Amino acid sequence: MVNSRRQIDTLAFLILGAAFFTAFYGLWHFQSHLIWGWKNPYYRGRLCGTFINSNHAAGYLGMAVFLGFGLFLAQKKNGRPPPGGRRGLTTLRLRDFWEYRELLFFLTWRDIKIRYKQTLLGVAWAVLQPFFTMVVFSIFFGKLARVPSDNIPYPLFSFAALVPWTFFAYSLNQSANSLVGNANLIQKVYFPRLIIPVSSVLSGVVDFFLAFVVLLGMMLFYGFRPGPKLIWLGPLLLLILVTALGPGLWLAALNVEYRDVRYTLPFLTQFWLFATPIAYPSSLLPEPWRTLYGLNPMAGVVEGCRWVLLDTPTTPGPMIAASALASLAVLAGGAFYFRRMEKTFADLI
Repeated sequence: MVNSRRQIDTLAFLILGAAFFTAFYGLWHFQSHLIWGWKNPYYRGRLCGTFINSNHAAGYLGMAVFLGFGLFLAQKKNGRPPPGGRRGLTTLRLRDFWEYRELLFFLTWRDIKIRYKQTLLGVAWAVLQPFFTMVVFSIFFGKLARVPSDNIPYPLFSFAALVPWTFFAYSLNQSANSLVGNANLIQKVYFPRLIIPVSSVLSGVVDFFLAFVVLLGMMLFYGFRPGPKLIWLGPLLLLILVTALGPGLWLAALNVEYRDVRYTLPFLTQFWLFATPIAYPSSLLPEPWRTLYGLNPMAGVVEGCRWVLLDTPTTPGPMIAASALASLAVLAGGAFYFRRMEKTFADLI
């Protein structure tokens, strides 16, 4: 019974990863071949041709890897689990997670209310943080260092990247500290502990949309209008959630046992900020290094947001594919590690 349940959960998780790739590249095909197809002779000549080319092969390869790996794990025979423990991969227990979905909603809503309770500016902080960072970047990188911005006004160029980055940084920090911050709840009652970091990540969605409204206002001010590429915003938001949740699960589980994590997290976030093309464009890198740069999951997110909203000349298809593959790999590892360590949380915390 345990083995079959583990196989079902593992296969379901990895097929979701394959579906994630399918959605990204299916939407890419739709956008490229139908919306822009008749405007570009290259696409117009390929509307009835094959869908396989160098830009899309990475996505299909990633989808095949996840499907093949899932089938392998589902067919693997682990034998009878030893008394008092399990052998092989720990089950994700996705069914338990779904049964406690009301608790997920409650904890998410609680985090949203607590964040700005007894604050002077309230939800304005969701806008002020990326806005003032944009001002600093515009002065030092845009004016003094004269960093290129793909022929886009530098304030808009940097703010379009800071909006998803601020959401990611907040989600990563909250999820990493979520278990320690809910120690009393963990020690008193049983529920899938995975709900706690997931709710911490979801609570930042409100801030993202508030900052996104300001971004739309800046776009109108500089004469930019959202186009049909806006349909990519939903998958990119999903990619941000996956990118934040993956390392968040690793750090949350490690933070229970090693409290050093809270001290390394600010350094990790700052290092990740400058390793992501926020203050500078990824077009400074030639291919294939630019696609390889997408192994930094936030690189694909940032360049994808600029391409969707500002119509930057560098199409980030292969970079997004690399970022999605890296994000899903980190999420899969983090989920299994989190589940394996879950039974020790109440004792260690």
